[in-house]
Amino acid sequence: MKLRLMLWMLGLMLKRARRGNRRFRDALNDLQRLDWGIATEDLSIARHYRMTPAAIRTAPGLPVDLDLELRFRDSDSALEILRRPTQRAFLEGLMDGRVRLVGDSRDLTRLQRLLSAMR
Repeated sequence: MKLRLMLWMLGLMLKRARRGNRRFRDALNDLQRLDWGIATEDLSIARHYRMTPAAIRTAPGLPVDLDLELRFRDSDSALEILRRPTQRAFLEGLMDGRVRLVGDSRDLTRLQRLLSAMR
């Protein structure tokens, strides 16, 4: 339940940043489009985000056409890493098997750059 709420809130934060944060909008314009999602390995909890300069759309589930997926071993691992989403936390999670990246690692770098503009 906590992870579902966190992922839903992330969608609200992304939409708010697009509306009110000039730096985020500029970074999103540079990106043009990024479709990504977060899920547990068993897909019991999953949410995806479709981001363009015109709009950010979010919905439950993981469609097959996403550029990037972050799959977490379980919801506890996801909560632990997403509460402190640093590059080091993701790397440690990737190395110890708590996080699996599906897609191009360049998209993860693009996503991290975009999310850092939210602050």
